[in-house]
Amino acid sequence: MRYNRLGHTGLFVSELCLGTMTFGGKGMWTAIGTLDQSESNMLVTSAIDAGVNFIDTANVYSNGLSERITGQALKDCGIARHDVVLATKALGPMGEGVNDRGASRHHLMNQVDASLQRLQTGHIDLYQIHGWDPATPMEETLRALDDIVRSGKVRYIGVSNWAAWQIAKALGLSERQRLEKFVSLQAYYSLAGRDLEREIVPMLESEGVGLMVWSPLAGGFLTGKYTRSGDEEGRRKEFDFPPIDKDKGFDAVEVMQAIAGEKSVTVPQIALAWLLAKPFVSSVIIGARKPDQLNDNLGATSVKLSPEDMTRLDAAAPPAPTYPGWMIERQGEYRRDAMAGDRPKH
Repeated sequence: MRYNRLGHTGLFVSELCLGTMTFGGKGMWTAIGTLDQSESNMLVTSAIDAGVNFIDTANVYSNGLSERITGQALKDCGIARHDVVLATKALGPMGEGVNDRGASRHHLMNQVDASLQRLQTGHIDLYQIHGWDPATPMEETLRALDDIVRSGKVRYIGVSNWAAWQIAKALGLSERQRLEKFVSLQAYYSLAGRDLEREIVPMLESEGVGLMVWSPLAGGFLTGKYTRSGDEEGRRKEFDFPPIDKDKGFDAVEVMQAIAGEKSVTVPQIALAWLLAKPFVSSVIIGARKPDQLNDNLGATSVKLSPEDMTRLDAAAPPAPTYPGWMIERQGEYRRDAMAGDRPKH
């Protein structure tokens, strides 16, 4: 297990992060997982024993039950709080009231306290806005998060599922008004879904924001058990998410299967190893319903992909060029050539 800096902070997190969406299972979350306390404790112990020091949850997962199980698991398994980087998220509905949702000061101030209680902890290491709230001014959200950090309840803040321009604007506002800055983005990224390479990755690299990857196996699609024939089993048969271009996804799976066979490893391990090799990725979130799934995913840290392997995988299902990306690439060519000419020759 390797440990990476989370963005430009001094905080180091394991390259694999244990996701807890499978803990609990209420409402729509039953399609993801329905693990009880005992089953969840087993997964937490296995992850910690493998070197994972990063656990991610959210208040909406099973309507708070995932947070409760996560907090209790740390107690039950005898895991010292300072040995774990604990992350959670807020935005979604946590009640029937009109203000029981969103990224307003009202909702965030209420929900950070509720999360602390459910997690049985005095602080949250990484508190993330779970998505974009079109009803709340960005400055209101940022000032509320700054106050929460200054209160000692939260140590770092992050964001999830925002566009590049939204994150860049937030960083600019925080810089200008001397507010706490987002240090991480939690976003969907996989060999079957590479949209963020167009705008988000260049922004992350420019601004020093760390990337936490969710659904690295594209909701199970990249496990290798799905075929072009459509005879599908598993989670995607019940919950076909995240949306992907399945034709391109199958192209990627075929290359993954070939490389997995050459290395005598599993297809999911290739999918995860590809992400782990990306320099802009801070941590990849893995979730599991069963111990063998978790152990297989943990094994990805031992898979070494050569530059040739990465080239084959990158070429398997590349994101289609979009404007202005293809124009920026075209117009910048002569300047890149000039910079290359300035480099000393060996």
